[in-house]
Amino acid sequence: MELIIAEKPSVARTIAAVVDAKESMDGYMEGRDYIVTWCIGHLVELAMPEDYNPEYAHWRYKDLPIFPAHWKYNISNESAKQFNVVRSLMGDARVTSLICATDAGREGELIFRLVYQAAGCRKPVRRLWISSMEESAIRERLASMKDMSAYDNLYRAALCRAQADWLIGMNATRLYSLVYGQTLPIGRVMTPTLAMLAQREDAIEHFVPETVYTVRLDLGKGLIAHSERIRDLGAARSLAEACHGSRAIVKRIERREKKENPPLLYDLTTLQRDANRILGFTAQQTLDYAQALYEKRLLTYPRTDSRFLTHDVGQKMPELATRVSSTLPFAVECAFSPKNSERLIDDQRVSDHHAIVPTDNMPVLMQTINALISGVRDLLTLVCTRLLCAMDDPFIYEETTIVIECAGHEFKLTGKKILEMGWKRIWKTFHDNMDGAQDQDNSDDETLPLPVDVKEGAEFQVPDALLAEGKTTPPRHHTEDTLLGAMDTSGADDMPDDAEHTGIGTPATRAAVIEKLLETKLVDRCGDRRKRFLVPTAKGKALASVLPGVLLSPVLTAQWEQRLTRIEKGEEPPEHFLADIQAFIRDLMNNITRAENANTLFPPSRPVICNCPRCGAPITDRPMGYACENRTCGFFISKSSGLLAGAKHPLSASEVKALVETGAVRKSGLVSAKSHITYAATLHLEYSDKGRPYLRPTFN
Repeated sequence: MELIIAEKPSVARTIAAVVDAKESMDGYMEGRDYIVTWCIGHLVELAMPEDYNPEYAHWRYKDLPIFPAHWKYNISNESAKQFNVVRSLMGDARVTSLICATDAGREGELIFRLVYQAAGCRKPVRRLWISSMEESAIRERLASMKDMSAYDNLYRAALCRAQADWLIGMNATRLYSLVYGQTLPIGRVMTPTLAMLAQREDAIEHFVPETVYTVRLDLGKGLIAHSERIRDLGAARSLAEACHGSRAIVKRIERREKKENPPLLYDLTTLQRDANRILGFTAQQTLDYAQALYEKRLLTYPRTDSRFLTHDVGQKMPELATRVSSTLPFAVECAFSPKNSERLIDDQRVSDHHAIVPTDNMPVLMQTINALISGVRDLLTLVCTRLLCAMDDPFIYEETTIVIECAGHEFKLTGKKILEMGWKRIWKTFHDNMDGAQDQDNSDDETLPLPVDVKEGAEFQVPDALLAEGKTTPPRHHTEDTLLGAMDTSGADDMPDDAEHTGIGTPATRAAVIEKLLETKLVDRCGDRRKRFLVPTAKGKALASVLPGVLLSPVLTAQWEQRLTRIEKGEEPPEHFLADIQAFIRDLMNNITRAENANTLFPPSRPVICNCPRCGAPITDRPMGYACENRTCGFFISKSSGLLAGAKHPLSASEVKALVETGAVRKSGLVSAKSHITYAATLHLEYSDKGRPYLRPTFN
């Protein structure tokens, strides 16, 4: 009997139906030849620092950096029950071998391997690698599984990514939180993403609008010719006056036929971008909806970075596209017939998974589709529309430019005439049929035909020359659409030309990075559902302003992603990458400095007593004593320990202020630890050989 382990219960149920494991048990399903269970995400996770040393529960500069000699793993209380189910099934005497059926990618591989190791299992494993939840696809892949060892490098890359993120997150977060006196979350991908948002906001805030002018010639018959933009008002006025009442001559006419090929199919990033721009979905919503469609066997695997199909899948597309078009009322109106399928097929540009397309089940399960919640249904319709557009004819139009000369200057008229709508007729019909859909790139459907009887050398009388004023506009705020695009291409100019992956993060993780920025209050979503944009909070902008460039660099993060890809291919040992991550963290530790305007950027949340005599940061009142907000400084005076133990009154804020500003303070009500006699003394602030402050008494 074989044990199949999926990542989610819904996927497990689909696979169980295929292998005839119909008997439902507590945490698994069983049949004659197979038992099917699931992991519910990460059952086993990297342990927290305090699991290595209880002292690490307190964030202290002296404990940094934290580099585990041997990595530990935890099973959370929420996951313990299902982990015990999986471990018990792995040890079941009836089970002779296992099938790993977690999601086919880095994270899915890591989820299974950690459970397998934590359970102490040694039974042989094969890998079920699927891109579709259709029964035929599952049966086909069950018949062609590879031994688990074929995916060892994928696991090494996944584990290396998790450990690198842990090292940077735990150490850098603690380091900068200690320096600035409040929790400042830092991540390998999250922080460069925050930097991109902060840089955009800085450009918007510091943008200075510039006034520009154009001169417009009214040639009659609704034809208006425009000059180039002129920044000098005097020059613009002089040109308008010179042209007023003058004659204009057609200097040349340029007509070009242009063609826009159909778009490629969706990968996850392009799907998230379109869904955000057109439907108003967040990146995480799109991923969740796509995952739900995948589990319902309506969509292929969504966490893909490819926009192409393999040859075997591509051959089925014309028939599938025809069937899909018959299920979409607006597509029926367009009289779609599939073409150009070959341009979508490229085996060399498909890594783990091909592009996102509807499954063969989609046209069959129309009742299921109609029962889907609106967001899921709209996303499926978007993917179906993209398939039809990708397999249609090009959009062809004629662009005409007429160059007019008047008063020694050139003016232009431009127009467009659509010759063949091609794939855009489907896109426009889809758009018109989606309630509330919006698309900022719809200008291609607008036409401005120019009169065909205009000839070169023709003359016009210019009765009027108008002066128009305009202003340059600042950059727009990042939406999730534009931010995902920036994350996808960031650092590309500094990567090798043959780099397989560019950008920061992966298509599968970018949505989670955006949500993490929102969750930690470093970024806010603003605007309404259809026009939401992302802006860094005051805390987010402050954090981006004090971090060193190396932590904010998208280039460095993109290079790290490239190295993880090399580990996945077996071209680089994980140890080399992790050693460089540790060296990177040590360098952060050695070059840490507190920003001069830190008190303004990160105002203390506790009462401020005075400024630290050592580093200038605020000294604040804490439950156990008075501490410098810059915890790397180490300045701390206890309220009631040591010399102050047993005192009638703990050290007060005013007394600490006097100590810091004058070096001494008179204190009464002190109690001798030996004789228990009450006494008074002058307390002097001094420092040990290690630089720690302490109080030395003197007596009159």
